[in-house]
Amino acid sequence: MTEKVPNAEILFLYEAKDTNPNGDPDAENRPRMDYVGRRLQVSDVRLKRYVRDYLLLRGEDVWVRTREDGSRTDADGRLQDLMALYERETGRKPGAKKKDLDPAFLNWYLRRLRDVRLFGAVLPIKAEGKAKGGTGQFVGPVQFDWGYSLHPVEVYTATLSSHFAGRTEGGKGEHGTFGKDHRVHYALIAFWGRVSRARAERVGLSPEDLEVLERGLLEGLLEGATTRSKVGQTPRLYLRVDWVEGFRPLGDPRDGLALRPVEGKGPEAIRSVADYTLDASALVQRLARYKEAVARVRLWVHPDLRVEGLSLEGFRLEEVRF
Repeated sequence: MTEKVPNAEILFLYEAKDTNPNGDPDAENRPRMDYVGRRLQVSDVRLKRYVRDYLLLRGEDVWVRTREDGSRTDADGRLQDLMALYERETGRKPGAKKKDLDPAFLNWYLRRLRDVRLFGAVLPIKAEGKAKGGTGQFVGPVQFDWGYSLHPVEVYTATLSSHFAGRTEGGKGEHGTFGKDHRVHYALIAFWGRVSRARAERVGLSPEDLEVLERGLLEGLLEGATTRSKVGQTPRLYLRVDWVEGFRPLGDPRDGLALRPVEGKGPEAIRSVADYTLDASALVQRLARYKEAVARVRLWVHPDLRVEGLSLEGFRLEEVRF
């Protein structure tokens, strides 16, 4: 019997050191912040981008991407590109009208695009004549909440200048530009995600897809953190709880984590993984309430991360190799 995708909870932690994990274009590209709680924020879109870029590096196609020549396109243009590709590969029309796409094309679309099987997609359907347009939607089985830092963080800003030799209005000389660079000293960022078995069945998500997702989070973060503003990001912990069936009211697993700075340091003074211990005892206590409902726990912990209370005796524990 083919193994089914389980209902599951995902906890993913990574650090950002002297970097800008997710700039806000509406705020001079400053790191996104909850200024009341002084917690750094990272959107789920940014996290999914790491996974999609990882898939592209593996030679896979994804729904949300630029064209092969590097040009940008919207959802309508992307769909047109895929419809043309389908016709070249199969010799069949994807549908007489865009609002009436052939099921064979939609099956091909789902088989081709792992990111749609994971995160879903919205297909734009343009109107014919005076009719109203609409959308075709695949609801993603894997969804993440926004990530946030487990401790208060401080944003700092530096002024950058670039000077170039060249000709100015007054003759030969130099001209330059100035800009602002916004970063955080350090943040341990935590994401919570959920996997839906029912939605997985509708789009054909497989257990293999979930394993690729795991590698996309762990390896994809490192692959994607190679730009100037992203260097300094390292995965620290990955945990997936598979339920026997249904869900249980575990709540946000991040509420079961506490970050304790080493003696003599306040939370704002944290600058590296050596400056704190992560206490996961409250999370394990929550899991223990529903031990009989837990099918297995998949876990990876970075060897440099000090974790207390993460004793999972009595659970079926599988090590994620990375």
